[in-house]
Amino acid sequence: MVFLVLSLAIGTACLIIIPLLGRQLVQLVEAIPIILAWVQSTVIPWVQSVSGMDFSTDFDQLRQTLMANWKETGTFAATLLAQVSRSGLAVIVWIANLALIPVVTFYLLLDWDRLKGRIQDLLPRRFEPTVTRLAKDCDEVLAAFLRGQLMVMLSLGIIYAIGLTLIGIQFGVLIGVVAGLASIVPYLGVIVGLAIAALVAFFQYGDLLHLVGVGAVFAVGQMLEGMVLQPLLLGDRIGLHPVAVIFAVLAGGQLFGFTGILLALPVAAVVMVVLRYLHERYKNSTLYDVAGQRGGDEDF
Repeated sequence: MVFLVLSLAIGTACLIIIPLLGRQLVQLVEAIPIILAWVQSTVIPWVQSVSGMDFSTDFDQLRQTLMANWKETGTFAATLLAQVSRSGLAVIVWIANLALIPVVTFYLLLDWDRLKGRIQDLLPRRFEPTVTRLAKDCDEVLAAFLRGQLMVMLSLGIIYAIGLTLIGIQFGVLIGVVAGLASIVPYLGVIVGLAIAALVAFFQYGDLLHLVGVGAVFAVGQMLEGMVLQPLLLGDRIGLHPVAVIFAVLAGGQLFGFTGILLALPVAAVVMVVLRYLHERYKNSTLYDVAGQRGGDEDF
C-alpha cells in the first residue's frame, strides 16, 4: 500500500508539473535572444550613462559567444538523446536499474531489523551499549532531518511557485521549483530564487511594484519557513546555531566541493550527537566533579 500510494502521488505530480515545466522551459529558451537584446538596448546605455564606461563592444562579444555556445549545447543534447534512443541496450539497463529500486528497498525494509540485530551481536559486549545508543541517536537525527528537509524544500517550492504565478511573474513555476531545490543548502534557495525572480520581473514589467511583490513572496516564504515549516517539520533536530550552519556549509564546500555542501548538515548532525554524548560523559565524570568542588572552595 505504501509503494502504491507513493507511486500514484509521484505519477500524478509528474503528469501535472512536468508538462508545465516543459512549456516554461521552451518559453525561456525562446526568450533568451529577446532578453539579451533588451539588455543591450536598455541596461547597457543606462550603465554607461551612470558609470561613464563603454560596455557595448564587450557585451556584443559576450552575446555572440553565449548564443553560439547555446546552439552548440542544444545540438550536443539532441545528438546525445538520439544516440541514447538508438542504443536499446542502454535503455533496457536503465529501466532495469529503475525497476530494482523498489525491489531492493522492499527487502531492505523487510530485513532491516534482522540486519541490525546481527551487527549488534558482533559488537564487543563492553562497547555495545554505547555504540548502540550513539547509532540510534544518529539514525533518529538523520532520519528526522532528511525527511523534514525534503518536506521543507517541497513546501517552499510550492509557496514560491504559487506566489510568483499569482503576481503574474513569467516562469513562476520554474523559478519556484529551482528555489525549492536550491533550499537543500541553507539560505541558497531564497538568494537564487529572489535574484532570478527580480530579474524576470524587472525585464517583464520594468516597474517597482512587481519587484516589491517578488520581495513580498520570498519574505512570506522565509517567514513561513522560520515560524511554521522548520519548527513543525524539522524542530531542533541538529541544535546548531545559524552561524554554525553557515560555517559548516562553507567548510564542507571548501573541503569537498558541491558534495561537501550537500553533506555538511548531515555530518554536522552526527558530530553534534557525538559532542552531546562527550559533554554528558564529562559532566558525569570525576574530573568535572573535582574541578567543580575546587572552584566552589576557592569561591568560598
